[in-house]
Amino acid sequence: MKRNMLVLGLVLIAVAAVFIWNDRDDKSQQSAGNAVVDVSLTDIPIKPEPKKNHYAPSFDLASLDGASTFQVGGKRDKALIINFWAAWCGPCEVEAPDLKDIYEKHKDKLDLYAVNATKYDKLREAKDFVKEQGFVFPVLTDAKGDVGDLYKVFSYPISFIIDRNGVIRERIEGVISREEWEMHLDGVLNSQQ
Repeated sequence: MKRNMLVLGLVLIAVAAVFIWNDRDDKSQQSAGNAVVDVSLTDIPIKPEPKKNHYAPSFDLASLDGASTFQVGGKRDKALIINFWAAWCGPCEVEAPDLKDIYEKHKDKLDLYAVNATKYDKLREAKDFVKEQGFVFPVLTDAKGDVGDLYKVFSYPISFIIDRNGVIRERIEGVISREEWEMHLDGVLNSQQ
């Protein structure tokens, strides 16, 4: 019995050490601030995942009007915000003016794709929302919810800031202040990539 308790204690210590080690690595990356230049592309995991410092998963989605298709994945000419939203989402309505202003301010260095949760939304309501908010950036439809699943979207709004190399630099869950947006975008927009 004492031997089993000793083995169990050693296993628990080993597991705790692994968690502490991983947490230390995460904190050291966070303490580097938002400067993109601190992370080498050789440090980016090859497998795309919807997490900070991973390549963004690839997808193609049609625009809300069905006239165009937009692609994500790989290197880009500009940084990108992907914003997942729904017309029935109150926080999405609160966030909409900031997204519009951010796009207007940075559109020479930044694309913004607003991905509607069309699987859970009504197309007519989504179109009305876009018209009411005066969106001038591409609004895409995720009719089957595949892209939302790919990006592990479980609530709205969720946004991803992706640099020109196709690497996710921030995953933003919920509504944040305009100042926080600018802070997150600063390193991505002002770095030499």
